[in-house]
Amino acid sequence: MRILVIGGGGREHALVWKISRNPSVEKIYAAPGNAGIKSLAECIEVDVSNNQELASFAEDKGVSLTVVGPEAPLVAGIVDVFRSKGLRIFGSTREASQIEGSKSFAKNLMKKYGIPTGDVVIFDHYNEAISFVKKETPPFVVKADGLAAGKGVMVCFDQESALKALHDCFVAKKFGSAGQRVLLEEYLEGEEVTVKALTDGETVLPMLPAQDYKPVFDGDEGPNTGGMGSYCPVPAVDEETCGNIVNAILEPTIQALRSEGIVYQGVLYTGLILTREGPKVLEFNCRFGDPESQAIFPLLYSDLTEIMMALIEGNLRDYRLRWSSGVCVTVVVASKGYPASYEDGFEIKGLDEAAKMEGVQVFHAGTATHGGKIVTAGGRVLNVSAIGGDFSEARKRAYRAIEKIHFKGMHFRTDIALRATQKVVTK
Repeated sequence: MRILVIGGGGREHALVWKISRNPSVEKIYAAPGNAGIKSLAECIEVDVSNNQELASFAEDKGVSLTVVGPEAPLVAGIVDVFRSKGLRIFGSTREASQIEGSKSFAKNLMKKYGIPTGDVVIFDHYNEAISFVKKETPPFVVKADGLAAGKGVMVCFDQESALKALHDCFVAKKFGSAGQRVLLEEYLEGEEVTVKALTDGETVLPMLPAQDYKPVFDGDEGPNTGGMGSYCPVPAVDEETCGNIVNAILEPTIQALRSEGIVYQGVLYTGLILTREGPKVLEFNCRFGDPESQAIFPLLYSDLTEIMMALIEGNLRDYRLRWSSGVCVTVVVASKGYPASYEDGFEIKGLDEAAKMEGVQVFHAGTATHGGKIVTAGGRVLNVSAIGGDFSEARKRAYRAIEKIHFKGMHFRTDIALRATQKVVTK
């Protein structure tokens, strides 16, 4: 088989790494890929925003399966283009990808079909949103409706910060067109978890739960990022809770979409909060999470490529996901200044030494090659993942590996999975 992976971040490196373990895969292409992916795949120069060009490449190279990593191509309809040409592709259609592309679409769907989530008020006009905030009592959760690279959610514990968030969306246009419509959601309390599920539109196969860290600094301080680390599984999600999530949220969501005439195939990412009333949905995404995937894939014993092919053919009912024992911790190593402005082009040293450590896998996110050296080329530069028998062991391995890595201005959180070390995991 020849496989094409769309994207060039840490999630895509993890996908390429997992796909490469299938002995039937003879060739992997990555568009555009990164310096780490180059060791496993041929990175191609192609306009990744041009769906027709990508489809032509897949046709010319005899690609058996295309796997889409990021959300933007899915929302732009890459799956529809590939299918129209008879090409196999893993991901959701343009219509199905509204589940992430429009938070208001997702909220209205949940409200209509009784899927547990927080209350929401949706605004298309700045002045109406301002008036609402001035009349109501905080906290507020302000969300840009469209795609905002994981940074369009602002939790506001006072009126002043809520008004600023609305100004950022409507007036300053910080999130571009994504902020032309804004949601004001109920603030929910509880532990946050992510559960991703593979689905062919009927069968739902949940993956192990994961938990990620959005704020840039230790103790959940500072601005939100695309994710500073993750761990898998999550001790708070026991077998009963997992069953509740599948029965009350995942399966009903796929059924609700079918009732709306939408067959959802691909991966459904569900951001959840475990409230006193039970799990509730914070958000849906139409792709694998980043950096959660980098903590999940190392534990997935099943062959991901085989399952993705079965999903496309509508045969998931014959499959079950199998998992390795242990736990996994992923720490993101970022550039100084991220998620705001940062410099890049700095040489990264110590990668080989870190990768040789037992139980450690280094996934590249924002890297490139220059003059025969690997250099930084993004805000989130590396994902250092480590497997261990428990979270204490996995944490030690991850941070010891990071000690071997050096580049100018490197920054990482030191508390990833710390809260999980005192809890018992139930798979």
